[in-house]
Amino acid sequence: MTLPDIIDTDILFTGFDLPKEVLKGIDTAGFKHCTPIQAQALPLTLKGRDIAAQAQTGTGKTATFLITILNRLIREPAPKGPGPRALIIAPTRELTVQICDEARLLGSHTDFKVLPIFGGVDYIKQQEALRSGADIVVATPGRLIDYMKKKVFQPKNVRILVIDEADRLFDMGFLRDLRYILRRLPRYGKRQSMLFSATLAYAVMELAYEYMNNPQDLFADRQITVEEIDQALYHVGNNVKFNLLLGLLKRETWDSILIFANTRSGVEALAHRLKGNGFPAVGITGTVEQKKRLRIMQQFKAGQIKILVATDVASRGIHVEDIDMVINYDIPQDPEDYVHRIGRTARAGKTGKAVTLACEKYVYYLQAVEKLVGKKIDVKWAEEDWYEEDLAKRAPRKRKRPASVGSRPPSASRRKPTGPKKKRPRLKRSKA
Repeated sequence: MTLPDIIDTDILFTGFDLPKEVLKGIDTAGFKHCTPIQAQALPLTLKGRDIAAQAQTGTGKTATFLITILNRLIREPAPKGPGPRALIIAPTRELTVQICDEARLLGSHTDFKVLPIFGGVDYIKQQEALRSGADIVVATPGRLIDYMKKKVFQPKNVRILVIDEADRLFDMGFLRDLRYILRRLPRYGKRQSMLFSATLAYAVMELAYEYMNNPQDLFADRQITVEEIDQALYHVGNNVKFNLLLGLLKRETWDSILIFANTRSGVEALAHRLKGNGFPAVGITGTVEQKKRLRIMQQFKAGQIKILVATDVASRGIHVEDIDMVINYDIPQDPEDYVHRIGRTARAGKTGKAVTLACEKYVYYLQAVEKLVGKKIDVKWAEEDWYEEDLAKRAPRKRKRPASVGSRPPSASRRKPTGPKKKRPRLKRSKA
């Protein structure tokens, strides 16, 4: 399977029979021409057809299903009873927030209420928001199931369903949760369903055919990575890899950079060392508290954070239009993660750059990456003066000294004896 390109087509949104409120929202968002996935999907989805679309992040897939949802909610009368009419299921909290932001933008000329549902935030507050009513719910599976079991989320009026990033939902172990949710929704003949995935693998299509109404398979393009991304590879020793990173940051022109490391400890160390060298970097991993993660993402999106260092898990909700450069400090072990990473730049038809540092520790994963993208990544060679001195002090390590069985405390050897004192014999002085 291959991933679609994001170059705009000649098809205008005004060419579709859309309500004026939706067209105004599209204009507010600054959209004019359809991307390939939009050009293929909208003629089907606006007629109520189910689709299973292979679409990577940054291709315009979010606008595709949101325009379809808004169109249907405006044209159809609302059913009686509680519960939303549209449900969007996403794998991560960050992606949930991103979808809600775009839904509010595209629906800015409507009165529809959009509600995000995910874990890590006030449970009671979300529960009350659900009870007060929402037209569109965007949710992660775990928290949604909690509310379904408590009868807080009423699924009977759902008329349109979206499963976004289905492959990621599977990778994160949500298949069982998805089936639980889908079995409790109105049957596929009574609702419209749209599924989007980076790859339409067998497991994804099996779910689609089981719970969807004869979905149309869509493939926007036959290219694995977008042409607008300038990819470069530097072979470098692990002991001087950070020095080269500093040199690249000083020599390249950028305003916003996303750096990927394979481990949480690697992210933390990179962020610390970059700060120590005068680069205001912030690290984000799956262990960062949810409220803090959302705050970091908002600051990065607003341009308040210039360098974000992340793991692949934490990066799933990063949908920022103006990332100038992606740096793979470590080559990912899963080649598909490389595509997800570099897809964070050159979004919405813009150009971008992706730099990969291949050290002896991770270079063995390069062959699988190049096989997936279907070409060799251009190799560049750094000059000697590109390797900048690392001025950062090492982060202090928390050392715990385990106590071995039968061992004395560290200060035991310096203690004085605690037993009874022996009387020293007095010497008799002679009177002479």
